[in-house]
Amino acid sequence: MQMPEPNAAILSRKARIVERLRGVLSADAVIDEAHEVRAYECDALTAYKCPPLAAVLPSSTEEVAAVLRICHDEGVPVVPRGSGTSLAGGALPTADSVILGVARLNEVLETDYDNRFIRVQTGRTNLSVTGAVEENGFFYAPDPSSQLACAIAGNIAMNSGGAHCLKYGVTTNNLLGVTLVQMDGTVVELGGAHLDAGGLDLLGLACGSEGQLGVVTEATLRILRKPEGARPVLMGFSSNEVAGACVSDIIKAGVLPVAIEFMDRPCIVACEAFAHAGYPDCEALLIVEVEGSDAEIDEQLGLILQIARRHDPVELREAKDADEAGRIWLGRKSAFGAMGQINDYMCLDGTIPVSELPHVLRRIRELSEGYGLEVANVFHAGDGNMHPLILFNANEEGQLEKAEALGADILRLCVEVGGCLTGEHGVGIEKRDLMADQYAPADLEAQMRVKDVFDPKWLLNPAKVFPLDASAQRRAA
Repeated sequence: MQMPEPNAAILSRKARIVERLRGVLSADAVIDEAHEVRAYECDALTAYKCPPLAAVLPSSTEEVAAVLRICHDEGVPVVPRGSGTSLAGGALPTADSVILGVARLNEVLETDYDNRFIRVQTGRTNLSVTGAVEENGFFYAPDPSSQLACAIAGNIAMNSGGAHCLKYGVTTNNLLGVTLVQMDGTVVELGGAHLDAGGLDLLGLACGSEGQLGVVTEATLRILRKPEGARPVLMGFSSNEVAGACVSDIIKAGVLPVAIEFMDRPCIVACEAFAHAGYPDCEALLIVEVEGSDAEIDEQLGLILQIARRHDPVELREAKDADEAGRIWLGRKSAFGAMGQINDYMCLDGTIPVSELPHVLRRIRELSEGYGLEVANVFHAGDGNMHPLILFNANEEGQLEKAEALGADILRLCVEVGGCLTGEHGVGIEKRDLMADQYAPADLEAQMRVKDVFDPKWLLNPAKVFPLDASAQRRAA
């Protein structure tokens, strides 16, 4: 994956830049030693690494603004970083850039249960938001698989979702307002503790912008009351296509489960060996969970099971208690760790219409056979958010490139059937050069003109989202 050459003039001014940063931050908040900045050389897309010029860890919105003013004045690119869990290279630095980490921005600033919102600094982890309100019977809905570690800042940057986004939506559906610091240090408030702000939807623009428009330091998030109860059912099927057809039929029936998760045989086998969840011997399985009162759950699951039986399931297993429910979810929650014990893998992220699931799963199998690389599928089936895992040997020359080529073909397939390149991981560097497969030149130009407004020098999160030649021309203009 090509990255721009570092600006030699910036590298030559490193000492001055670091000295200026130390002037506005505490002594331990500026990291510039070579052995220390290696901790920031990549995110969860570990195939690509580049140590930054320096890394800074501000503790307040004011300190973030001070850092950005210095970098803007010096012409230094800035890469915002949450917890570094991006699977798309969204926080990959360039050698002439400063990493701006928000890990120390982790406080709860306000909680309002009557109006159902919480205001937090964006370095706070996703799961800890629920942790701050659960004793009072509330929760924060978006739940990415990395929720134990991922930061709210990254969730906003990539518009992250999770297993329960079918019912509750992704980050944009649960985000009420943000404090955004622009590249020149200007602090702006977008949205707030209310349903909708007047005027242009700048909050919607900021959510999912991948650090291209500013650094989000505070967020006002919607919190919800915990449901009365929840119950999952496990369904085993004879093929991926049959399982995909079952998902499509559930959605067509107008039922709204809180989650529909899909796993195919390679993933089932790996998870069973890793977590011993007691999964059936089948080609594909679905975990469907509904919530509400006991009567609501019984009614919804009755209809879902009726639909499932039309597809001749290998097994149907409804959780009878909390322990059985936990075991049903155990394997799914362990999926990525389990696959990592088998081989290196590349985790993709593309979204398709649910009705296209059978066709896309069949084509993924055909592409996998054509490339000679195994693909395991585990994903949020209810909203068509695919996460194919391409298994490869990182130590064998050419395997990474082959995996990337297969991944590109799978993502193009998502676009071909009416979907898009990403559902929650973002574009980053991974899908940057595929943007022209989804967007016409005029569409990309419109998006880049928005960045021109917020970041005229194109210093924020360089070499991400837009094709490299287009962004290079913008920076040179």
